[in-house]
Amino acid sequence: MSVFESISAQTVNVKSIVTCVVGMGIGFLIHWMIAKFFGETASKMAARVKEDAKKEAEHIVREAKVAAKTEVLKLKEQMEQELKEKKRDMLNMEKRIVGREENLEKRADAIDLRVQAVEREERDIFTLKERLADKERDLKKEISKQIDEFERISQMSRESAKELLLEKIRGEAHNETGLLIRNIVEEAKLKADKEVQKILIYAMQRYAGECAYEHTTSTVSLPSDEMKGRIIGRDGRNIRVIEAVTGVSLLVDDTPEAVVLSCFNPVRREKARVLLERLISDGRIHPTRVEDLYKKVDKEIEEEIVEAGEAVVIETGVHNIPEAVVKLLGNLKYRYSFSQNVLRHSVEAANFMGVLASELKLDIQKAKRIGLLHDIGKALDSEAEGSHAALGAEFLKKYNENPDVINAVASHHEETDKTSVYAVLACVADTLSASRPGARSETTEFYLKRLEKLEEIAMDFQGVETCYAIQAGREVRVVVNPSRISDSEAQSMARDICQRVEKEMNYPGQIKVTVVRETRSVEYAK
Repeated sequence: MSVFESISAQTVNVKSIVTCVVGMGIGFLIHWMIAKFFGETASKMAARVKEDAKKEAEHIVREAKVAAKTEVLKLKEQMEQELKEKKRDMLNMEKRIVGREENLEKRADAIDLRVQAVEREERDIFTLKERLADKERDLKKEISKQIDEFERISQMSRESAKELLLEKIRGEAHNETGLLIRNIVEEAKLKADKEVQKILIYAMQRYAGECAYEHTTSTVSLPSDEMKGRIIGRDGRNIRVIEAVTGVSLLVDDTPEAVVLSCFNPVRREKARVLLERLISDGRIHPTRVEDLYKKVDKEIEEEIVEAGEAVVIETGVHNIPEAVVKLLGNLKYRYSFSQNVLRHSVEAANFMGVLASELKLDIQKAKRIGLLHDIGKALDSEAEGSHAALGAEFLKKYNENPDVINAVASHHEETDKTSVYAVLACVADTLSASRPGARSETTEFYLKRLEKLEEIAMDFQGVETCYAIQAGREVRVVVNPSRISDSEAQSMARDICQRVEKEMNYPGQIKVTVVRETRSVEYAK
């Protein structure tokens, strides 16, 4: 490389360096100038912002001072108003207190006056007491003198006179008590019996059922005594078969031309009776014939039972009765209570309950249903233990019967508590049907014992001369001694006899007690 070229190269490098230095200086100068310009501008802007903020703060402070002064004034006015109101209330309260004090002072003065008046009255009363005590002592002395004078005149001691007076008062009180009892009883009867008799008589007028006179006989008539041997059969085979298929005992004794059937189940006894009558009329009596004929009789009787149940359901107009209940009702056709047929008794009770329910504005259908079903347990009591009322109620529960119906059936003989008026009506209807004259008959022995008991009760009372049970035991007439029993005592005696009869006797219907007190004056003209 030549020197010239070397110098040119160095010259170029120096220029480059100078150019770089100059460029850097110029750039620094320009940067300084820009920074100085913007620095002055920012300072001015900051100063201006600071000045504006100061002015705004002063303005806000002034407004806050004004608002605070305004609020202080408002609070001051409110406090002044409240102070005025409190002062006014205090003045009113002071006035009221002053008025009350004046009233209390007046009352205190009035009380003082009253106390003084009471003290004066106490002094007067004490004085009067002393005077009364003196007068009482004087009266006692005078009474004692009069009593002594009375004893001297009447020649009776004080105790004797007291006893005589008490006896007279006792007799008058007893007579007045008897008259009062009679008046009360008569008045109660007039008021209480009027509506009851009206309803019951109206019910009996609207329904008059036939009287049942059939007897619960188990006797089968024979054409001749020779038929007894044919019924028994060789070695007793015929009678054993009859008893086996029917479940009934045959009593062949010395009774002429008759055979007695013995069984606690009335349906089985009826089947045996029909079977025996057909065997006698047919004349062919042997084990095979007995078994074949019993099947026919059994089917016929079962059909009759269902028909009887359906007939009474239709007759009474009671609906929706289950078939099992209808069949059990039909069984009552062969059941008797004394001489009254239980099925007819149930129909009568249903009709009575329907009439009574209509008079009392009750559910007629429910009442009839109770009357028809109230004795259904009598079809079960020969097969289970318990009263027919309880058995009937349990049986009806199985078929979801109405609770009122179940309670009426269970309580119609007072074995359980009654929960509705229908249960009371069931007792009334049952009594109306069973206790009317001719509905049921009694044995002669029981009938005579009832009459003797009735007369015995009446004769237990003092003053009774004689008594007579009349009207088939439905009335007892008691004849008393008129010198020992007064009219008022006769009334009391009739009531007492009724109470003893109700307590000690069982009887159908009602018993009338008549006490007769008669005074006769007899003279003879000569």
